[in-house]
Amino acid sequence: MATGETGFDDVTYDLISVQYHALKGGHDYGQYVRDAENAGQDEIAQFFKQVMEEDSRRAQQCHEFLRRLGGTDNTSPQGDTSGGPDPNA
Repeated sequence: MATGETGFDDVTYDLISVQYHALKGGHDYGQYVRDAENAGQDEIAQFFKQVMEEDSRRAQQCHEFLRRLGGTDNTSPQGDTSGGPDPNA
């Protein structure tokens, strides 16, 4: 595995980048949903909700890949119901 200038291998860096952008987008889309709902544009609000859900799944998939690569600890994203360890325990 090639190691980039960050000290992380390129694949790990790439997964972290995709995960970050998916999570950031999900945060931003919440405002887009509210804007569309406030404008009475329910179809557009539903579209933004769908995009937000897709980014959430994308971020979770990155988390799983990073876990397999040893790049994360054993915690799961909040709301995960996979039966993994409870990080608050």
